[in-house]
Amino acid sequence: MKTAVNSGISVLHDGSVTSPAGYRAGGVHCGIRRKKLDLGWLFTETPAAAAGVYTTNRFRAAPLSVTRESIGYEQKLQAVLVNSGVANACTGNRGLEDARQMRRAFSEVLGIEEHLVAVGSTGVIGPLLPLENIKEGIKGYGEAANHISGRFETAIQTTDTCEKKAAVQFETGGRVITVGGAAKGSGMVHPDMATMLGFLTTDADICAEALQKALRETVNRTFNMITVDGDSSTNDMVLVMANGRAGNIQLHEEHPDWETFVSALEEVCMMLAKQIARDGEGATKLIETTVSGALTEEAARRAAKAVISSNLVKTAVFGADPNWGRIVCAAGYSGESVEPEKISVKLGDLPLVREGMPLPFDEAEGAEYLKQDTIRIFLDLGQGEAEATAWGCDLTYDYVKINASYRT
Repeated sequence: MKTAVNSGISVLHDGSVTSPAGYRAGGVHCGIRRKKLDLGWLFTETPAAAAGVYTTNRFRAAPLSVTRESIGYEQKLQAVLVNSGVANACTGNRGLEDARQMRRAFSEVLGIEEHLVAVGSTGVIGPLLPLENIKEGIKGYGEAANHISGRFETAIQTTDTCEKKAAVQFETGGRVITVGGAAKGSGMVHPDMATMLGFLTTDADICAEALQKALRETVNRTFNMITVDGDSSTNDMVLVMANGRAGNIQLHEEHPDWETFVSALEEVCMMLAKQIARDGEGATKLIETTVSGALTEEAARRAAKAVISSNLVKTAVFGADPNWGRIVCAAGYSGESVEPEKISVKLGDLPLVREGMPLPFDEAEGAEYLKQDTIRIFLDLGQGEAEATAWGCDLTYDYVKINASYRT
């Protein structure tokens, strides 16, 4: 089933990372975690143009460095192997060698060049990878029953409570292009490119340089606009592969349907980003903050991210307290040149502030609105035409419980 969104793009209901032609995915339990699936793979039948963005945390995990090596060889990938339970971060040279062994073992099973494999890890920082478990788990790749997308989405989870997947389609030159994706993330999410991993696939034919640019642009407007708890992980990574199976004329920045492709990629990233924000550890509500009237898009992004990151805003939403003062306070310390006398605030359709002055409103109506599953905050800076949207979640008692006992 398809639902049109814009620019000829349709959302595939129940779409996933394997919706584009030529991709398979799966997952197994290899013993890193006690019971849950903990080793997932993604594979394309033919080598694909590849691009990636990575965490800006200075303690970058070993798998990210190894994946950058792989992509840097010829800007192509054919497979991705991801384990959960152990992050392989802050593990020094041993961690790098372990990540390379993980890559090598999977390439041997697949019968492909080592540099065509990317690796990822997520979980507890510090412990070394249990390589024997991973190598044993890789043997399960040959079992056809495991080539099920949902097992991949589940295998890469840590504290996530649900699978995160999306896919869209559009046409170019009489060919149908599909873009799919999977992600994980629930806590330690404040990307600056969390623990956040994203894997995007498409059957479009597109040059790697253009793919890298498209990925960076879309990540800045989507994954980099979410937050759960303000912590940027050591393991954040978003990868995209384009295997060309759709048979289209190669996409590039001068192609008439280039912007449609970028919009499709952004739509998938946005859907995944919102799923991560909604599934924040202990969260009960998705918060969407739109800042308009900014002088630049970057200013709007900073202000929106400041509001969505505010613990006081997040706890007010959890407690159903329409305390607009916390919203303008966050905008004020965002680092942008906010002019208080120009600011207007709405909670859903309920006006709270106009041009810097509080408006009389029904507190009960505001509290009732904040009991919904999705909360929308609108902040108009009154300075220009630029706008941006950020997504986050409320901060609850359960967030503390989950993270106080994360390793136990």
